[in-house]
Amino acid sequence: METSVSVFVFCIFIHFLPYVSAKPPHIVFIVADDYGWNDVGFRNPSVLTPNIDKLARSGMILNSSYVMPVCTPSRNSFMTGQYAFKSGLQHIVILPQQATCAPLNNTFLPQKLKELGYATHAIGKWHLGFCKWECTPTYRGFDTFYGYYNGAEDYYNLSIAGGKDFRDNRTPVNATGEYSTILYARRAESIIKDHDASKPMYMYLPFQSVHEPLQVPQKYSDIYSKVHTESRRTYLGMVTAMDEAIGNITKALKTKGMFNDTLIVFTADNGGWITYAGNNYPLRGGKTTVFEGGTRATAFVSGAGIQKSNYVYPGMIHAVDWMPTVLSAAGGTPDPTLDGIDQWDSLQKAGESKRTEFIYNIDDLKPENCGHAAIRMGDYKLIDGYPGAYQDWYKPDQVVSDLYDGYPGAYQDWYKPDQVVSDLYKNVSINHTRPFDDIMMLFNLKDDPNEHVDLSNKHPDIVKKLKSRLEYYHKQIVPANFPSISPSSAPSNYGGFWTPGWC
Repeated sequence: METSVSVFVFCIFIHFLPYVSAKPPHIVFIVADDYGWNDVGFRNPSVLTPNIDKLARSGMILNSSYVMPVCTPSRNSFMTGQYAFKSGLQHIVILPQQATCAPLNNTFLPQKLKELGYATHAIGKWHLGFCKWECTPTYRGFDTFYGYYNGAEDYYNLSIAGGKDFRDNRTPVNATGEYSTILYARRAESIIKDHDASKPMYMYLPFQSVHEPLQVPQKYSDIYSKVHTESRRTYLGMVTAMDEAIGNITKALKTKGMFNDTLIVFTADNGGWITYAGNNYPLRGGKTTVFEGGTRATAFVSGAGIQKSNYVYPGMIHAVDWMPTVLSAAGGTPDPTLDGIDQWDSLQKAGESKRTEFIYNIDDLKPENCGHAAIRMGDYKLIDGYPGAYQDWYKPDQVVSDLYDGYPGAYQDWYKPDQVVSDLYKNVSINHTRPFDDIMMLFNLKDDPNEHVDLSNKHPDIVKKLKSRLEYYHKQIVPANFPSISPSSAPSNYGGFWTPGWC
């Protein structure tokens, strides 16, 4: 009898040993900016992304991974596990001169990871506000930061809207003329090389690529000499340059002996921007819309803990899920009150997704430039009101001008000192959003993933059901925090750099 009990105890011990002894994985979370659905090699063979393809196929391509229509809302969700409309960040993006940032009462993912013993590093684009130091990365859980605060900048002179924007932690850094993607990869390689591999590492790597301005060393765009339009050639060159950087970072992990213990998450922050050569075909729309082309992200998971490889995972996942999911992968316990759902068990085993519905966005601040509201429940999607400017199906190499009449397209041209923000949107409101005020569109994404057939007239009962659920979420909205620009933000007050300390 005593022998039987001993054998039983031993078997139980062996069964649970992997869970007891397994050390937390290193985690590299890569964000590709404005990256199109159709702009990756594993989906479009004419795009050269061998390193991304290899990583994706060694794990799982996420075929139903969703984000917000633009940058700031998605990044807020990655960090907090909360919908942007509950943080006041649902309207467009944070602009350089706006005295606002992601709410300071929300806990960021790296803060939770530090509690678990992780070394935490952020490299690249922040875009969650910087008007006070408390808004910036090293005050929100990151041990180090190397990158820029705003939403875009020149890839070579590292400036935007009349100011320089690059930091090594808090220290301003002058541009050397080197392409920023190379700078970020080099810093990531250096951190990996110097890291104590016995301690878990979290590296948040939000690349500047492939957001406009369209810039890349010529050797990369020359690869695409057969592409007809210059903008598309440059954009694809930027994609391949980013892929090369990811390959160099992967090599550094292998050289350090960390690769097999590293979980890699890759996601776009929104769809490709049609005006700037991003492509989401055959999905409808693009960045700044709640159509699938603006919100269904190119994404994959690979490495430590992912048990299935060379697999396209169909399960639904949303930007808000990454915070609790990554925290769970690291051995933490996510807050059950978050909007995000811990999907780690589902991703590990390629099991059924725990998510059955999500909000694309809810934005009541008129004009709703990036779409008013949309919800998905099961296979059905309801768009309530204006969906955003890009409403067609755009093929690669198709030239598309800015669809906003009288509305500046390039980020660096958006705002000038003492300009009233709302003035810039009057034409957008009159010409684009008003005709959609009382319109709803219903799609069955299982049968019609590219949103060709509006079923709202055919299925008023389903419209009513989804509208009711959307109204439930709408009651939880925090008014958009989108202030007019502050003259005190001017880089001329801070030695020519965009600098915290003016709110």
